[in-house]
Amino acid sequence: MSKQPALDDFRVPFFVEGNKAEKFSLTQHDPGAKPFSAGSKEADRDRLASIGLKLDALQERLHAQRQQRVLLVLQGMDTSGKDGTIRAVFHEVDPLGLRIVPFKVPTPIEAAHDFLWRVHQQVPAPGELTVFNRSHYEDVLVPVVLEQIGTAERERRYQQIRQFEALLVDSGTTFIKCMLHISKDEQRKRLQARVDDPDKHWKFDLADLEARKHWEHYQRAYEDALAATSTPDAPWYVIPADSKTHRNMMIAELLLRTLSALKPEFPPAKIELKGLKIE
Repeated sequence: MSKQPALDDFRVPFFVEGNKAEKFSLTQHDPGAKPFSAGSKEADRDRLASIGLKLDALQERLHAQRQQRVLLVLQGMDTSGKDGTIRAVFHEVDPLGLRIVPFKVPTPIEAAHDFLWRVHQQVPAPGELTVFNRSHYEDVLVPVVLEQIGTAERERRYQQIRQFEALLVDSGTTFIKCMLHISKDEQRKRLQARVDDPDKHWKFDLADLEARKHWEHYQRAYEDALAATSTPDAPWYVIPADSKTHRNMMIAELLLRTLSALKPEFPPAKIELKGLKIE
């Protein structure tokens, strides 16, 4: 009997200082896999809707309690579905207490500071569930692929990221970091669909084709970054992303597990309100 898959099967092994173990590889994960599918797209969508209602109830308590913080980081190649994930996973969630932060190319002011400067300003406040659509990890991906920084600087940034995330954890932040793992062929189909539909031209950028030329380099950059920054307090998960519906459901399951473990509760009832009658 084959072993039933578990969410932690998709977790990147934890970084260990000086570890010379076998290198982590994305080839260990099939981007087309659907290990948690209920058998049909309709059933998976029903499951996602059910999870969404539970997430809404948990997030309301998180927001009301105003103590814990949750940060969901979404990274992935172009068309891997960061925007689509946000729309689908949080469809049932009240936007109160939910904040989406899209990271673009740094502005001149942001670029004049250290690479974490703009990120620290966007971390979740108490009671907030924040989603990073791209993140500080762009600064150990794009500059590496384009050879704008060398090995020493890359390793220094890995260390700074680990320290930065440890600081946030110590301050009450719970991390969920998801790498949306799409295949090159599926990306080609999605890019072509944008080209073929005039209503989707706004989504298409010729720069996406330039990045696609460096596909293998980006895969290696992701492997190195994930291996160097997956820690017990801030683990990475590789999410198969060729199936949009399954991708959304899997991330929702991760969120549900995380929020359930936090056990957020409404604040205690106010004694002074007991028996109060509003005229």
